[in-house]
Amino acid sequence: MYNPKSMKAEEFISHDEVLDTLKYADENKDNFELIDALIEKAAERKGLSHREASVLLACEDEVRIQKIYSLAEQIKKDFYGNRIVMFAPLYLSNYCVNGCTYCPYHAKNKHIARKKLTQEDIVREVTALQDMGHKRLAIEAGEHPTMNPIEYILESINTIYSIKHKNGAIRRVNVNIAATTVENYRKLKDAGIGTYILFQETYHKESYEKLHPTGPKHDYAYHTEAMDRAMEGGIDDVGLGVLFGLELYRYEFAALLMHAEHLEAVHNVGPHTISVPRIKHADDIDPTAFDNSISDEIFAKLCALIRISVPYTGMIISTRESKEVREKVIRLGVSQISGASRTSVGGYDAPEEEDDCSEQFDVSDKRTLDQVVKWLMELGYIPSFCTACYREGRTGDRFMTLLKNGQIQNCCHPNALMTLKEYLMDYASEETREIGEKLIIAELENIPKENVRKICEENLRKIGEGIRDFRF
Repeated sequence: MYNPKSMKAEEFISHDEVLDTLKYADENKDNFELIDALIEKAAERKGLSHREASVLLACEDEVRIQKIYSLAEQIKKDFYGNRIVMFAPLYLSNYCVNGCTYCPYHAKNKHIARKKLTQEDIVREVTALQDMGHKRLAIEAGEHPTMNPIEYILESINTIYSIKHKNGAIRRVNVNIAATTVENYRKLKDAGIGTYILFQETYHKESYEKLHPTGPKHDYAYHTEAMDRAMEGGIDDVGLGVLFGLELYRYEFAALLMHAEHLEAVHNVGPHTISVPRIKHADDIDPTAFDNSISDEIFAKLCALIRISVPYTGMIISTRESKEVREKVIRLGVSQISGASRTSVGGYDAPEEEDDCSEQFDVSDKRTLDQVVKWLMELGYIPSFCTACYREGRTGDRFMTLLKNGQIQNCCHPNALMTLKEYLMDYASEETREIGEKLIIAELENIPKENVRKICEENLRKIGEGIRDFRF
């Protein structure tokens, strides 16, 4: 029986409820009176249920799809303005005991180069990331009880935070590691992590178990219930995501929203972020072997509908996607992107031409961080390296309250400008710096409170003189 308040995976992600939802969506995909009413409801900025949103996903009427796109663009502006948060993944280890059929790290892959960063390696990797200008990382590691125990992850986080190179510093470490225990989540919380991210891969239990034939990840319930354990362990910023292409996208979309509804119902805090990866080519992995791949058009529609259905969530897209796809979905709802990513262990300190076949997936957007920052500004966005909310304790329900009532803009907009100024002074090319300085001057006028604007202007002046790390 479907119950969003249940703590059992098969009850808050009910297979029968998903099937009933898809049936309801098919029956109403041409019910334009209902569809128009749902678009009007979404315009209230309070979101849609999984069943309501699934009707809009099934709708194929081009006029109404364009209305959805326009609404998604407006809601994105209302909640997140024109800011795009920048981050980079850092792969610590690709040793893994799981048998995931879509990932080259699977235990049976004998020709991938297995690597694990030492703490000295991490210093070199993080220094290279700091020299690009990054302030926010998402650490990744395969699941291996002896090669990648929680003690290794905790030591690595401590090392990352300790590294100060020139004006560089990593100010927020998000963590994407395997489902674990409440005790270990408490340890991660105490280590000062930002968001705990765990992709479900697929919510379809039968498919999940086939795709994860061996290893601890085979346990569907333990994996699906991980966010509840993380919340119990004190981590109040969690990030969801599915790997689109493994299962039918409409099933995944409905279940993903059900998971968000469950977190709201039980913890009164929905997902801090939702990621939207698609399966890509990698060593030992051919994406055409999975017959549920989705087109760029469907992908854009999914992004827009996630934005209007869960308006408060941050949406993340990685360098799996091309420049063209990223440009389209940033407009429709994405608020965080990676830049200059390496998906191999030790990839930042190593020369780019050294290909050791240790990448988790092929990168489509291979531009430098400076090129990505310049591109965003030319599109009218503010590349933000801000980590202030996490460092000021604005997490969980405190962050969500400020976001939903619009007050977060009083912090996020000036913080974005100040961190962009840091990037321009310390890392940008001359051309990027020139574009950025003009953007900052123009965007200062969009800070509504005069006292905040004056403080921001003074801090920008001090940044120009070499002082760093101001935040509201």
